[in-house]
Amino acid sequence: MLRDKLGIYLNDHLAGATFGVGLAQRIAHQHRHSARGTDLQRIADEIAQDRQTLLDIMDALGVPARRYKVYAGSTAERLGRLKPNGVLYRRSGLSTLIELETLRLGVEGKTLIWRTLLIVAAGELRLEEAQLNHLLDRARGQIDTLETLRLTAAARVFSSGARRETPDSP
Repeated sequence: MLRDKLGIYLNDHLAGATFGVGLAQRIAHQHRHSARGTDLQRIADEIAQDRQTLLDIMDALGVPARRYKVYAGSTAERLGRLKPNGVLYRRSGLSTLIELETLRLGVEGKTLIWRTLLIVAAGELRLEEAQLNHLLDRARGQIDTLETLRLTAAARVFSSGARRETPDSP
């Protein structure tokens, strides 16, 4: 029963991680030439590594990855690209802001799984508390960077002197 609940929980987070990897890679690619492009690429790489670590943890615990949940996460990310942003043929600054907020929320969700797995690790020898603490610290650093980028994007979109939104760097 406990293993079934853990399997559902981990697979739900795997779906979210799959969504997050796609979103992070897309944002990093769109802003690769911006002043913060390196930060965005680092975060995208780390999010992909964290997803792989989640898969490794699931494997160590004997929890199979449910492909339908992985596909659901990937499909949701692709559908998220279709959101209206008030601009028909090009990206708007609002798109960048919403994407950064969505990515930040995803990383905050990632901190929750690492915290939960720290609780599980107390009775599970196959989980390493040091690794989970490292993942939690890294996620907190990602949140800090994403918040800085989000605030910059919000200022660009909503500053009183702005005449039009631009998809400039976050």
